[in-house]
Amino acid sequence: MLGSGSGGNCTFLATGKVKILVDAGFSGRETERRLAGIGERLESLSAILITHEHSDHVGGLGRLAKKYRIPVYITAATRAALSPQIELPVVETIAPGQEFQIADLTIEPFTIPHDAVDPVAYRFTAAGVRVALATDLGYLPENVKHYLRGCQAMILESNHDLEMLRSGPYPWHLKQRVMGRTGHLSNTALGEFLRDEFDGEAQTVILAHLSEQNNHPQIAQMEAAAALETRNRPQTRVVISQQDEASELFEY
Repeated sequence: MLGSGSGGNCTFLATGKVKILVDAGFSGRETERRLAGIGERLESLSAILITHEHSDHVGGLGRLAKKYRIPVYITAATRAALSPQIELPVVETIAPGQEFQIADLTIEPFTIPHDAVDPVAYRFTAAGVRVALATDLGYLPENVKHYLRGCQAMILESNHDLEMLRSGPYPWHLKQRVMGRTGHLSNTALGEFLRDEFDGEAQTVILAHLSEQNNHPQIAQMEAAAALETRNRPQTRVVISQQDEASELFEY
């Protein structure tokens, strides 16, 4: 996780044959700096996959795609919703529910409930390992739960603590948006999934897109860990993704 939150989102994923980014929410210079911190370079990327058009996910996309001519995988509706200033020299159009391949990496985009034109999350498979990335969603419908099954690692949203949000500084209309079914997933909603429906396969659960004003890393981690304890999966590791720095490198 190069970083996750309302200030920018970007995830690096590599197999034996391919290296990709999911989203490009940081500037080109910042993305380059964070990649260098894990020993990687922008020139080595094979693709950038986009989840949706919000600025914290595409803020650096135009510069990266144009300067390095990195192929961008994006739905047609999301591409159409991008700012005209974002030029994409190499585009591959994808669609929810239609898996595709990049070298040895199988990628399954799937629809998520969020207030964007055509938002998707992804499940990745390579060498028998599955990883799912699902953030920016108001709740967990059955199709999302389907793609979370059988994964060795899951990157899931744990955006806000409900009480912190309700009593916090956001105006009421924004609180309603965040709590709505096309908003962001709360600690409580994620905890309910981990307690009641998690299949127990994942070795690591990475909590992403935490709100800096309406959440606290310790609260999110404690709620997820308590849910896993109830599920009798205390050995599943819970990791918090930070906004300001890259995470450790997870290997499977």
